[in-house]
Amino acid sequence: MLQNTGKLAGYTVFITGASRGIGKAIALKAARDGANVVIAAKTADPHPKLPGTIYTAAAEIEAAGGKALPCIVDVRDEKQINDAVGKAVEKFGGIDILVNNASAINLTGTLETPMKKVDLMLGINLRGTYLTSKLCIPHLLKSKNPHILNLSPPLNLNPIWFKNHTAYTMAKYGMSMCVLGMAEEFKGSIAVNALWPKTAIQTAAMDMLGGSGIDKQCRKVEIVADAAYAIFKQPTSFTGQFVIDEDILKKEGIKDFDVYAVEPGHPLLPDFFLDQQPENLASVDILTLSSGATPVYKSGKTSADSATTGPVSDMFNIIRGILSPDIVKTTQGVYRFELSGDHAGVWYIDLKNDAGSAGSGEPPVKADVVMTLDSSDFIKMFGGKLKPTMAFMSGKLKIKGDMGLAIKLEKMMGMMKSKL
Repeated sequence: MLQNTGKLAGYTVFITGASRGIGKAIALKAARDGANVVIAAKTADPHPKLPGTIYTAAAEIEAAGGKALPCIVDVRDEKQINDAVGKAVEKFGGIDILVNNASAINLTGTLETPMKKVDLMLGINLRGTYLTSKLCIPHLLKSKNPHILNLSPPLNLNPIWFKNHTAYTMAKYGMSMCVLGMAEEFKGSIAVNALWPKTAIQTAAMDMLGGSGIDKQCRKVEIVADAAYAIFKQPTSFTGQFVIDEDILKKEGIKDFDVYAVEPGHPLLPDFFLDQQPENLASVDILTLSSGATPVYKSGKTSADSATTGPVSDMFNIIRGILSPDIVKTTQGVYRFELSGDHAGVWYIDLKNDAGSAGSGEPPVKADVVMTLDSSDFIKMFGGKLKPTMAFMSGKLKIKGDMGLAIKLEKMMGMMKSKL
């Protein structure tokens, strides 16, 4: 791991969303140098599902050697940000570094994303980043080595990163566009950069997205904190950069990245917006999918009666039990499943015609979506133990056809969970 040098001693670091996850990890890294940390986050009272509050984070920061100022801040609220900035300047004498970490995520297609979710993502990710930067910049301009760091991706215009979750991509790219514009606007005065992880990072958000077991495919938050620290050491001439955590740490001389892995040696899940996959990542056939190529399907060994007995057959009995005209009306899709492994075979779910149907063999009409995966992962998906989004991102699931319809199938999986 990257060693602390004491360079941030006495610096004041203003971090949004610092009560947990990556934001808190960056705060603790700075605190070990003796930095002052402003924890600008919403969680003042314990959350039933998420760990940490601004006050527990403050206690950890002070235990690590820093000074903390917990502030209740919703980055969509200009007054709350203004008040927090004012308190920071009054208590610590100024602001040297701003980390725009607060973010909201919802990975659904255009028709499936309520405007409330769109507004939330644009409000927190894009507007919140812009507004917090705007209010901190007058104070940053007085610092000797000021930095703005946005936790946002490189601006990759490959359509694959838009088609499945346009609203989320727009919101995250909005943060990146702030880097592009403000780096040029304040060139020579403030370093403005973006930082993005090469692999998935274990956070509460990732646990909710990926479900049980996803942590093994992730790195720890400390890798992002170390990368942020490496950026803060740079002069203001280091600006307008879209930094990948692993890349900058390699330049810092880090060679052993297993220390950052939740489970060293386990294949890692690549993060969004990166076409170039790092070494030791799980295979994700995203480019093949985007080109419309047919995924390779290998049929495993199977007995003659595998279509009528076994766990896959049992799962389809449950599926047939919840079919209804309402599900057909809201879905309007035909799905073909090409299963490999111990219970290989071809199965279908017709959620387009009449009251719907499901069973073994080819669908009665041409499929809108073809899903290729191992039979064990099929059982996990429909049993609620593996989310299709994470199965796809990890390479366990290959999809050909309408991705919007693939996402709609998750609703059925949610209904099935209550039947198991």
